[in-house]
Amino acid sequence: MGRRWVHLVLGGALLMPFFLLASVVLPLVADGADPLRQVGWQLVAFGCALPPAALAALLFPLLRPLEVAAVRSLCGVPAEQLAEGPAVSWAARRRTALWFVAHLLTGGIVSGMTLSAPPAAVLLLLLPFSEPLRHIALGWPDVFQGVLAPLAGLALLALVAGTSWGAGALLGRVAPVLLGPTPADRLAAAERRAADLASRNRLARELHDAVGHALSAVTLQAGAARRVLDTDPEFARRALAAIEETTRDAVAELDTVLGLLREEDGSDPAAPAPTLDGLEALLGRTRAAGVPVEATVEGPCAGLAPVVSREAYRIVQEGLSNALRHAGPVPVRLHLGVREGELRIRVENPVAGPAAGSADPAARPGGGRGLRGIAERARLLGGAAVAEERDGVWRLTARLPLTGAGTEAGTGTGTEER
Repeated sequence: MGRRWVHLVLGGALLMPFFLLASVVLPLVADGADPLRQVGWQLVAFGCALPPAALAALLFPLLRPLEVAAVRSLCGVPAEQLAEGPAVSWAARRRTALWFVAHLLTGGIVSGMTLSAPPAAVLLLLLPFSEPLRHIALGWPDVFQGVLAPLAGLALLALVAGTSWGAGALLGRVAPVLLGPTPADRLAAAERRAADLASRNRLARELHDAVGHALSAVTLQAGAARRVLDTDPEFARRALAAIEETTRDAVAELDTVLGLLREEDGSDPAAPAPTLDGLEALLGRTRAAGVPVEATVEGPCAGLAPVVSREAYRIVQEGLSNALRHAGPVPVRLHLGVREGELRIRVENPVAGPAAGSADPAARPGGGRGLRGIAERARLLGGAAVAEERDGVWRLTARLPLTGAGTEAGTGTGTEER
């Protein structure tokens, strides 16, 4: 209750500038008005001070976060029930204005009672026991000269405490309604969460594809070099050189992924994302890991839109990484072709074990994150991707429309279990 009383007194303090303004204006517009001496005119000035307070709340959106902070710390209202940030929409401003008027109205009443009632209660409590006080003309009824005076004093203090408690409880109940998020605030918060989730998914896809492929290739290259280190030093040297090149390229791609963070911070990325122009280098690194890759390219893949070329490169990269991780050094067939306004991608490799042939991501080492990322990349461009085992062959197929893509890759939030 103590904190809520402080909150109410704060409302009374906030009311004072508007009350003083009304006290100055009233004598100018009404003959005989004296808000500083006459109680009746003081009540009129109190009522006239509330409309300017509501107007201030309508014109200053930053008033809402200040009131929210006060309600959260002094009234004990949970933060999740209150809105965040300034009141941008007019609906939010109207709610804030209603709350501000309610805060100042109850705060003014409780502050006035707090200033006037306790001194009067003390006089009433002391009146029967103080001879000098009984001879002072206080203007009170004679009934207070006897034993009823202390009871009246106690009742006055109880009235102040009860009014403070009731006003504080009322404000605490209506705060979530008037200071809570409006439908527009909830929609904006949902859009912010969706954008944050889309950004996290985008970074997760880029990191998984860039770093995962390099680590898979390096693992196979290092294992091959270890096995033939004593019998075929020349092959071991070539494998080490391939590891050096692969890790160098991986660092460059990692810098590209970090560039996505720089884009979100408003600065330029450090390096462009790889596209199908780098397909030969990708195939060379995969072959250097001991995986024979047979690549077939049909149609004009060199002039594709940058977003399509970038996502196609990542899909091919993840398809080759899956073959490296789950099947080992087995032959891989890659086919890219432009047909009927679509870029069609197909990656095939023999199944080397039960985990490699499972279309359930949970049954595959790593949880199938790469397959979900491939599905997301294709879906964001308005296409589709499917990964399945058929007749002992693991097959990944993807279709990417060349025109009419619904959105730039990296702006979606969904996942697809494949």
